[in-house]
Amino acid sequence: LHEGHVVSAQELTVLLQPVFTQKSRNLILFLQDTLSVDDFTYLSESYSNKNPFQNVKAINKLFINLLQEILQTSPSSLVLPAVDCKATNHLLSFLQESGDWKLTNITNLDDSQLEVNASTPNLLVVRLQPLVSGSNEISALEAIAENDKIIGRLTMDLQERGIHFSVIYTAVRPSRISRRTDVVGELRRQLMATEEDDSSSYPPVNVTTGNNICILFYASNFSLKANSSVFIDLTNATFVRQNVDVSSSMCSDTNTTLSLKYTKPVNGITSLEIRFLMTNKFYEGSARNWSTLDSVEIVQDGEKFAKFNVSVISAPAEYSSHCQLVGTSNLYPARLIPFNDEAKNWDVFISSLQIQGFNVENNQFSYASDCTGFFTPGIWMGLVTSIVLLWILSYGIHMIMQLTTNSRFDDPRGPALSVPQTE
Repeated sequence: LHEGHVVSAQELTVLLQPVFTQKSRNLILFLQDTLSVDDFTYLSESYSNKNPFQNVKAINKLFINLLQEILQTSPSSLVLPAVDCKATNHLLSFLQESGDWKLTNITNLDDSQLEVNASTPNLLVVRLQPLVSGSNEISALEAIAENDKIIGRLTMDLQERGIHFSVIYTAVRPSRISRRTDVVGELRRQLMATEEDDSSSYPPVNVTTGNNICILFYASNFSLKANSSVFIDLTNATFVRQNVDVSSSMCSDTNTTLSLKYTKPVNGITSLEIRFLMTNKFYEGSARNWSTLDSVEIVQDGEKFAKFNVSVISAPAEYSSHCQLVGTSNLYPARLIPFNDEAKNWDVFISSLQIQGFNVENNQFSYASDCTGFFTPGIWMGLVTSIVLLWILSYGIHMIMQLTTNSRFDDPRGPALSVPQTE
């Protein structure tokens, strides 16, 4: 495959045919939330003293060694081939349809005692723990290292029992977005060019009343942190696996509540409910209705209640609301402000938020009204800088205009010129 080639779903089926034609048809699918080819080289080289891919290297030493050798000997940067994110999202369903597999979902990652009947085809699906999205690389390194231990523990157990198997290690979406691969020959970045994030391939969450959708909700990253220590990534459970209960959501012409319920999102939390409360009101100043996201509520285990007031997320009632960054951080343009003491124990991170709770037409988002105001910090900085430069220019022109030339000159053949102090 040439550089930058994106393997489609059809090409992926061809590449996986050797797995289905071999004598041993035991297949293990290790599924992570985010992963990229760059992680195998970057994390291994940057933290060589704590390599997070020891067991993965043992399984496929040839691939990783070849990959590192190519990168080290290359005279310039490379754009490696990749698999289309849509193809990986449908990988599990494709594998189930490709053969008469006995499907086994492994949820208890600490349990290595697994019953495998080697006489029948087995498909083992291991969902690894999610990485700490949006945090530093040390945390991601530790999460990958922990997943690597799980991979090593399970594969070693099967090897000791003499069971032959094949392994697929992949993820739902990429962890690093590289430059666009559809125009490999174009090296220079064009003005206003944007990166295409494959994470947008999954559909939004919807709430229906009868046959019509009344609420749409989407985010490229939806995660929480409890007590500054317990990280909860809800992106996959909400949009990819859709392991979320929205039955408690309510729709009306004036008030809408999006309720997202999760069962055991992480160890130590039995249930978690997140509510988005929106209102639709008429404002005389603009002579039209506006939909506003007023508050966000978090209910843990049916007891602990946290409430946040929301700033600057509103749109005309016919539009949807979009914000690039929403959360509890002071750096985000749209903030979640703690309303009670329990809310101070939570940190919320939402990126590429788009929500619509009123006037949903054709079961899709309407035109998005962005929550970022016209006068962004960059625009204010440019205006202030321009004003300062104009003031300096005006002051300089004023000083130049005050300059005068002499009206009288000394005559060397006459008496010395005397200028009174008053002139």
